[in-house]
Amino acid sequence: MVHSRNGIVVKKQIVMAFRFEDLQVWQKAMDLGEQINKLTKAFPKDELFILTSQIKRAADSVILNIAEGSTGQSKAVFKVFLGYSLRSAIEVVSCLFIAKRRGCIDDKLFTELYGEYEVLVKMITALKNSF
Repeated sequence: MVHSRNGIVVKKQIVMAFRFEDLQVWQKAMDLGEQINKLTKAFPKDELFILTSQIKRAADSVILNIAEGSTGQSKAVFKVFLGYSLRSAIEVVSCLFIAKRRGCIDDKLFTELYGEYEVLVKMITALKNSF
């Protein structure tokens, strides 16, 4: 974080209080969640309570389950939550297929997001298998 005071730039170190904040998989999920949120702003209004809501909830679920599981009682608990996160990521990919078929996104954007979620799924799977 950078603050400017009387023309002097002061950098403040942000201390990360929660374990999940340091996880690359959580950071990647956060970035993709923001991409999904921006993407859905262009979806047709008749999709607001259907596809828009579903894909946003699934993208958020990926993030939230990684965070919640990381502060669990054991590695076994974290592994369960990573499984939930993985399923939610797959749900986002399925929603992307629906969005493409319904003309909400073009082939280029679909391919880009599909590839990013493929990377995320591999990251979640690798972390889950590391226990």
